[in-house]
Amino acid sequence: MKISHPHSERRRFQRITLQGSVHIYTQQQSWSGRILDISLKGVLVSHPQDCQTNTQARYRIDLRVHDSIVVSMGAILTRFDDRCLAFSWDRIDLDSFSRLKRLIELHSSHPDLLNRELSRLG
Repeated sequence: MKISHPHSERRRFQRITLQGSVHIYTQQQSWSGRILDISLKGVLVSHPQDCQTNTQARYRIDLRVHDSIVVSMGAILTRFDDRCLAFSWDRIDLDSFSRLKRLIELHSSHPDLLNRELSRLG
């Protein structure tokens, strides 16, 4: 697993590359894709074929990692291109946040950064 180091980038949250699937929902449609990386604040996913992108839309994202861990959250689309979609969480329940935190904790080589990132969330 690759980890992006925040001190070498302008990112506020470390990004962790994980293998898993993602299901993206709007009120009218849904798509499936692959997780490219996750952080405490967002997710980067493959751009599903025929996915209609709208930065004004509300999305629900379901992440499945290790064939069992499901993290669900409300998200906004922050950027996109032909290859990927970047989402930022704007709603997440306590159970999903606990699973997300644990995934990052397990795959992070910098656990001290995790505590700093948690404090940035407010």
